[in-house]
Amino acid sequence: MGIKIVMVLAIVALVGATMPMMTESALSCGQVTSSLGPCLNYLKNGGAPGNGCCAGIKRLVGMAQTTPDRRTACNCLKSAAAKVPGISQNFASSLPSKCGANIPYKISPSTNCNSIK
Repeated sequence: MGIKIVMVLAIVALVGATMPMMTESALSCGQVTSSLGPCLNYLKNGGAPGNGCCAGIKRLVGMAQTTPDRRTACNCLKSAAAKVPGISQNFASSLPSKCGANIPYKISPSTNCNSIK
């Protein structure tokens, strides 16, 4: 009987080790940046964001449904904004509302992504 319990525990441990952690993000920075690629002109120059830009924002909101995904998206946005010169912080923070998208945090370099739920 003892050997059966050990075998069951070993199988449970093996299955648990091969499953992704629930706290890991399924969202990648590549997905975030490709979703927002059509927004680059708006982020630099303002005006009205195009349909492709708003579709990308809404796609991103749809992909970021878990806390880890929202935190990943936040960190990716901050990283991408730091790498692309000429992005207006005002345009970036107003983009979700201009597209009718609800992002539950402010798009800003000062946002603490780890505090996002």
